[in-house]
Amino acid sequence: MPLLTVADLTIRFGDRPPAVAGVSFALARGETLGIVGESGSGKSATMLALAGLLPRSARVGGRVRLAELDLTRLDEAGWRRLRGRRIAIVFQEAMAALNPLMRAGAQIVEAISAHGEVPPAVARKRSLQLLAEVGIDDPVRVAASRPWQLSGGQQQRVLIAMALACDPDLLIADEPTTALDATVQAQILQLLRDLQRRRGMAILFVSHDLGVVGAIADRVLVMQDGRVVESGPVEHLFAAPEHPYTRHLIARRTLARVPSPPSEPARSDIVVEQVSVTYRRPDGGRHVALDGVSFALARGRVLGVVGESGSGKSTLARVLVGLVRPTAGRVRVLGDDPAASTDRRPFARRCQMVFQDSGGSLNPRLPVARLLAEPCAIHGLCPAAEVRDRCRQLLDEVALPADVLDRFPHQLSGGQRQRVAIARALAVGPEMLICDEILSALDAATQAQILALIADLGRRRGLTIVFVSHDLDVVADIADAVLVLHGGRIVEQGPVRQVLTAPAAAETAMLLAAMPRRRDTAEATAPAV
Repeated sequence: MPLLTVADLTIRFGDRPPAVAGVSFALARGETLGIVGESGSGKSATMLALAGLLPRSARVGGRVRLAELDLTRLDEAGWRRLRGRRIAIVFQEAMAALNPLMRAGAQIVEAISAHGEVPPAVARKRSLQLLAEVGIDDPVRVAASRPWQLSGGQQQRVLIAMALACDPDLLIADEPTTALDATVQAQILQLLRDLQRRRGMAILFVSHDLGVVGAIADRVLVMQDGRVVESGPVEHLFAAPEHPYTRHLIARRTLARVPSPPSEPARSDIVVEQVSVTYRRPDGGRHVALDGVSFALARGRVLGVVGESGSGKSTLARVLVGLVRPTAGRVRVLGDDPAASTDRRPFARRCQMVFQDSGGSLNPRLPVARLLAEPCAIHGLCPAAEVRDRCRQLLDEVALPADVLDRFPHQLSGGQRQRVAIARALAVGPEMLICDEILSALDAATQAQILALIADLGRRRGLTIVFVSHDLDVVADIADAVLVLHGGRIVEQGPVRQVLTAPAAAETAMLLAAMPRRRDTAEATAPAV
């Protein structure tokens, strides 16, 4: 008897076409089913339906059973007893899912205590064990930290620890490794496989990353426009896809690279000299996020910044836009100290940042039209009568339909929210773009669109770009040069071809070796450099 049975699942929101239409599948104990598809294909809506987390406006049809239990008959009290104990979920956007006011350890303890009377000391010890299981090197420090004091990868690992707290029968993972670097991603995938073998746990793995799905799933379900267009064993589906959409997803993205700048000397838009950043820990100690970092980036070039989670990538990005003031060292961006000016508007007009957490960077109370209109109003970019047309143009640039203007962020998929964030950054026509993991929530096809957009902007405007990412394939596609961080220090830097094909540092070689490969077509996903 299957652990999970889904028959003719249909989900509608208002009068719109169904978000999910007639989806059926079964999942056995100890099996991993991957669900793939582009942003808006219905993956996350299906996942939320299986956990009873759809909004009240959703109309759900069909049958869903967990072993002997009919989930379609549960009320909210029944779902609360079930969630966490038998069905656990790991969300895509960790910062939006975690309580920013609670310490990470307390949130794991809360998950442990919600389904049984566990002595506080036992629950705290268990929380530290779970943090260690998911690859946290310093569980005591992370447990004492609040989510905003952790890197994106650390936040995601805290979520995974919470989901595993009560040994669920079914783990639903919605893009659980998008915020993680290659080495930690490999650790988490191996951890999930080990947990599955030991506990007989079933996993429903939702992702746009075909390499990750191929590395962990037994079977794959391909969704397009809310429907299942193809399914089958992972080896067969990747080796001989039958549906044109599946072939489209598997096809290697191609990108016209940003051309290298002319050989004559160009002035540096970014100069970083011996920059260090030190944070005070919750326990009174100090954490060195950056330690003596130095580099320069010429105008019109694209610099990829890679490294493990917690290596200092996001801190460096925030230093470049003036959101973090260095403890020591000197920074010049477009000739200015980004942290010095009291009026940030002139600098913000020239240098924009796109954040990793699109859910946290967009005001949830404003529709997309107002989110995009805001920078136009602040910088006086166009008359009020032309603002809406300008917003439509921005959405078109990032491949979103015009009707998105009237939606709120929570009504969009993760990929759609990230594209809105990119459109907002482009609204002021900046000279420089600092991108912090901007593709982590996007499917492969949308990644290619955004990369092509950035490449086009680079050609037309001479845009200087700092591209922070844990995806070495993406960095190989977009960057001219790459900088590898480890423990807050630069361990290697140089031309992207040289660093990613013949790494000199052991840390770089580890990142390359840890990149997930489809089990039957490893060569197909090798970095194109």
